[in-house]
Amino acid sequence: MIKPDALIIFDCDGVLIDSEPIASRTLAFALQDAGISITPEESLRVFTGHSEPHIRHMCAEQYGLDDVDGTFSRWHIALKQAFATQLQPMAEMLELVAGLAQPKCVASNSRVARLEQSLGNTPLWAHFAPHVYSAEMVTRPKPAPDLLLHCALKMGVEPSACVMIDDSPHGIAAAKAAGMASIGFVDPNDPRPGRHEVLAASGADVVVHGTRGLAALLPVA
Repeated sequence: MIKPDALIIFDCDGVLIDSEPIASRTLAFALQDAGISITPEESLRVFTGHSEPHIRHMCAEQYGLDDVDGTFSRWHIALKQAFATQLQPMAEMLELVAGLAQPKCVASNSRVARLEQSLGNTPLWAHFAPHVYSAEMVTRPKPAPDLLLHCALKMGVEPSACVMIDDSPHGIAAAKAAGMASIGFVDPNDPRPGRHEVLAASGADVVVHGTRGLAALLPVA
């Protein structure tokens, strides 16, 4: 059980909202249109958890993408349309978040605009705003500790009194670097094998499967 006065910091994509398959699929299609051979499954495996500037760099350096700006502009349009019609909170996550009595916030490597288009399109937004923090607000994204330390500062809480919930090794590493406890979150529908082991190896204090597993650790009213 997490202490009832702890600050709970949620990652967004893949924890609060079921956005990773949508983002990976639409990005793969945008890259395919630009002549890059990549499947949605590879896109999910390679890019999930990275900040957009890093993904842009990977596309240029590892995949040889020439028109990075144009390709990503087209992806943003497709992603916004897909989020508007397909995006849902993780199963039972709205009920969990609504029942939390302690302070909470969001720490995401996504851009502010994407957070507004994704999380902002769900009822979850009202439970966090204005405490939705993006890597755009700090110098370095996760796995650096900058964003999580920014959250603690904004919320007026010592890092040692914070708990980070993330589905990516980047978030777990950021929590360790910031001196915070961490919970690895595994979506039961994640097609990638070995996620429990990956998060545990990254240093997660505990790894849970799905919202019900997470609810067992949090003091829900």
